[in-house]
Amino acid sequence: MPSACALRGVTFRYPGSDFELRVPQLRVDRGERVAVIGPSGTGKTTLLHLIAGVALPETGAVETAGLDLLRASDAERRALRARRLGLVFQEFELLSYLSVRENILLPYRMSPALRLDAEARARADRLAEQVGLGDKLGRTPDRLSHGERQRAALCRALVTEPELILADEPTGNLDPTSKQRALDVLFEYADGKGAALLTVTHDHDLLPSFERVVDFKSLGAQAA
Repeated sequence: MPSACALRGVTFRYPGSDFELRVPQLRVDRGERVAVIGPSGTGKTTLLHLIAGVALPETGAVETAGLDLLRASDAERRALRARRLGLVFQEFELLSYLSVRENILLPYRMSPALRLDAEARARADRLAEQVGLGDKLGRTPDRLSHGERQRAALCRALVTEPELILADEPTGNLDPTSKQRALDVLFEYADGKGAALLTVTHDHDLLPSFERVVDFKSLGAQAA
């Protein structure tokens, strides 16, 4: 089966820091649901940044959606993130001055690789309806609950129909009902589109929902 992403012999360091991440090997296949666990500070978020091409390793190889990230140009990596990846951040990163609809469609405003047309707008509205935000599309984030803001961020990550979703603690600090709804949104999308889902989480209650769990220690990943 083709891979959604693969890392081999990767090392990464932040300039001026003692932090070093080493990932001997990691592969996520298309359509696979994978959870990544491990202690805080071990580099799990950095792993997502490497897969997304936001950060580049010092050594090794990172291939995402068939693109060799070290050989790709900055423009190619940006286009990859815009067209083929869905990024879910811990802090949601919604813009306070934009409506829910405008926040969901933000990737189209930010990237010339995407075309904002009637189909994209309809998809944004449809996603919002599916997560229970259909009647809140005109509101700004300050008028939403914590769980509603999180669902808006999920819609933004999915509106471009990505083939790989990278989610960083997508259910952190959510109540049980909001947590389950967020998972349902991610899993239903991944199942429906055959997309891969790679999720970093500290919540071990979520792990039975994933096909595979990767522990940084068993992976051989190290942060020094």
